[in-house]
Amino acid sequence: MDRVNTQKEIVEPGGLRLVPEQKDLQKFPTIEKQFVNYMFFRVHPDWRKLDAETKDLFKSEFQTVYAEYSSDFLLFSYSLIGFDSKADLMFWRIGDSLDRIQEMTARLYRTNFGSYLETADTYLSTTKKMMFVGNGSEDRFHVNAGAKKYHFLYPCAKHRDWLEKTGEERDALIEENFMVGKKFPNIKIHMTHAFGFCEQEYIISFETDEPKDFLALAEELRQTPASKLTLRGMPVYTCRKRSLMECLDAIG
Repeated sequence: MDRVNTQKEIVEPGGLRLVPEQKDLQKFPTIEKQFVNYMFFRVHPDWRKLDAETKDLFKSEFQTVYAEYSSDFLLFSYSLIGFDSKADLMFWRIGDSLDRIQEMTARLYRTNFGSYLETADTYLSTTKKMMFVGNGSEDRFHVNAGAKKYHFLYPCAKHRDWLEKTGEERDALIEENFMVGKKFPNIKIHMTHAFGFCEQEYIISFETDEPKDFLALAEELRQTPASKLTLRGMPVYTCRKRSLMECLDAIG
């Protein structure tokens, strides 16, 4: 897992290129300006009272609309069934247009299945100069996301003491957290910036195939100085990556 920081590595016009060009760079979808959205849905209990034929018809309609946006986003679906009482379904969308995020959401709500959906939570953030990535074969033009089974989402709000620190001091605290994360190479950490969109400073999420390793990482991160400046009480979500139809079938 490598950390990308434009201030320490390389800066090019526009502030978009974060690492030197690599000849053998693995190719991933290119998104030049990234908005990141995590949207959580709760399904109304009346959905489970419908007959199987009606459910299949409604789910098929919903899947068709969802698939129409696969070229607009890096788009992943997650099930929370059995893991969380706050939500049943989560969409992770990474793209270059806020309007398309809103358009897609509105169209999904207008479907028959959408009439049974309620928004449990939604988080909007953007990529900036500093974030965590999984390995040296990636850069911020080529995002490799959604590769792991489990995704743990952690909205992060800071005490006012955090804002009183200089940029260098905050970078040093984040650097220390990064060094802890580096001990767990099978965990990919994503950090995006949310301040201005919502009350959180950052949206931090963790991808892994082994939940036990995430629990060990979370325990170590809790002991760092940066964590002592983090407000408690933010919801933490445990999500399992599934195809959309698998997510819908799990709901019942």
